[in-house]
Parts: sequence; C-alpha cells; structure tokens
Amino acid sequence: MGGHVALVHVLKHPELIKSLTLTGSSGLFENGMGDSYPKRGDYEYIKKKTQLTFYDPETATKELVDEVFEITNSRVKVIKIIALAKSAIRNNLGEELNQIKQPTLLVWGNNDIITPPFVGKEFNKLIPNSELHFIDKCGHAPMMEVPEEFNAILDSFLQKQLANT
Repeated sequence: MGGHVALVHVLKHPELIKSLTLTGSSGLFENGMGDSYPKRGDYEYIKKKTQLTFYDPETATKELVDEVFEITNSRVKVIKIIALAKSAIRNNLGEELNQIKQPTLLVWGNNDIITPPFVGKEFNKLIPNSELHFIDKCGHAPMMEVPEEFNAILDSFLQKQLANT
C-alpha cells in the first residue's frame, strides 16, 4: 500500500515532492486479497499466497513467509491490513492523477497478478509526466524480485532528474 500512500501524499502536498516512483501501486485497481481472506494458522495457505506475489515462487523465502505468517496470526494486524486494503479499494484516485505534475517513474512486473500490467498502463496514461517500464518474468515486487534491473531503471530515472535541476 506504500504507492497508494505516496499518491495521496503527493496530491495533498505537491510542494514537498520532487519526483515519484511507483511499482505495482494500488490507487486504481488491485487484486490483493484474491478470492479469499487470509486464513490464520494455515502456514501452507500463507506460503502459497505469499508466493503469488512473485513470478518466481522461490523468491518467497522461508523468512519472508514466516514474517507474513506471523502478521496473519496477529488478530489486530490482520484487522488493520484488511481495513487498509478495503480503504485503498474504496479510495480510487483515477480522477485526481492528472494533478500530479512531478516526474513519475512507473516500474511494473509483466507478471504482476495483484496490480496487473494494464494498471501500470493506466497510471502512465493518467499521470502527465510519467514514464513506464515493464520487467519480464517479474511479479508484484520488482525491487525484491529483480533488484539489479529495478535499481538500473531507478538510477537512470534519478540521473535524469538531477540533470534537469
């Protein structure tokens, strides 16, 4: 939900933001819950759901699955996550995105099933000063799944921003 928070922040305080980077962001459409809510106490279910975040399921390390499992076993945390997810779905920003004037980098996994590639294309269409990059064989979290490629795209974008200042 970090992208959604960043979008709301830049819309409310544009004077504080010089550029924006979004990857697999919510704000237009997301399929975060899939077809069901998290099942507390079912490690295999949580493992499979965590693996769906990535093109390569092996990216969901035991440590990451353990962390997600711990979160889903906390009743308070689960309630907060579900409330946040529902709020993000209700708070569609489509009509406001044209107000974002900051240079915006959009990095999307071609295999993202949470916020599919068409969502990245829609962000690119709605944010006037945006550029969109797709990464093949990559799911919802390019910065975790293909950090070298993600960082190269980000570095190039930031270098352009520095050159323009």
